[in-house]
Amino acid sequence: MGVFVYLPLVLPLTALPIARLAEQHLHPRRAARLLTTVAVILASCSLLCLGLLVVVGTAQLPGNPLPDGWSDDEVREAVPHDAFAGKASILALVVVTAACGFTVHRHFRFRARAHRALRGLGRADDVAVLPDAVPYAYALPGSPGRVMVSTAMLACLEPAERRALFAHERAHLAGRHHRLLLATRLAGCVNPLLWPLLGALVYSTERWADEEAARVTGDRWLTARAVGKAALVARPVPGGAAFAAFATAGPVPRRVAALLGPVPPDRSWPPALTPAGAAALVAAAGTTVSALSSLNAAVALFLVLEAATPL
Repeated sequence: MGVFVYLPLVLPLTALPIARLAEQHLHPRRAARLLTTVAVILASCSLLCLGLLVVVGTAQLPGNPLPDGWSDDEVREAVPHDAFAGKASILALVVVTAACGFTVHRHFRFRARAHRALRGLGRADDVAVLPDAVPYAYALPGSPGRVMVSTAMLACLEPAERRALFAHERAHLAGRHHRLLLATRLAGCVNPLLWPLLGALVYSTERWADEEAARVTGDRWLTARAVGKAALVARPVPGGAAFAAFATAGPVPRRVAALLGPVPPDRSWPPALTPAGAAALVAAAGTTVSALSSLNAAVALFLVLEAATPL
């Protein structure tokens, strides 16, 4: 077991270079899926190793319900620095559980509140126009999903720009972007080193929807203009941080610049002899090593605990 139990806790650092380079050199659809996959795998490995440390730490507590043999010296020697790491991991797991629970609760509470607001509206189509003086637009997942837009936002856009807005939000629903964002947000709760991937994913999902809107409207300049105009007036939706918004502060200038340029190449993997290709290889290697290390630690601890468990 040894140091392998600690490696998955720090190996998310290998994903940081690709977090920035993927959004610049990969098609946004590919970048979003790559970032989510890497985040989920690295977070799962971190959570597994944290759980293994919790087992060792719990076995040291007086009055614990675990077999007495699990606190023997032979078991504790399998984990370096077990006295500190084992007990600290218990607190860390409590914090992780609370953070994940709060994130999921906030996500579904906002969804429930938004769906309640729709009860008084008709279901003529997938667009729900809310009489609100605050300009906003976002995709609300569900069965079926709806495009939520305020009257104030529509008043700021011309008819052609509204088509770009609706196409953008429908792309969020079709791509299940809320699932990617929630999964990566939970990964960041498990291991804070993965938080930079969430920012890159938010940008990539917005760019993905931008490209779909440009394809539907057939006019990249029109889509860029709609994004820019909406960004000038948009206000954040309280409690709606878990969902992708049409225009928010931060990456909008880069999104507009990307729309004014050519369509990004839709390749699954960047060329190896490029910064993005090297970063992707580093992230893939780190993810692989993390998976192997967590598997090795789990098997080793299982064998040690099995040998220490009285028959």
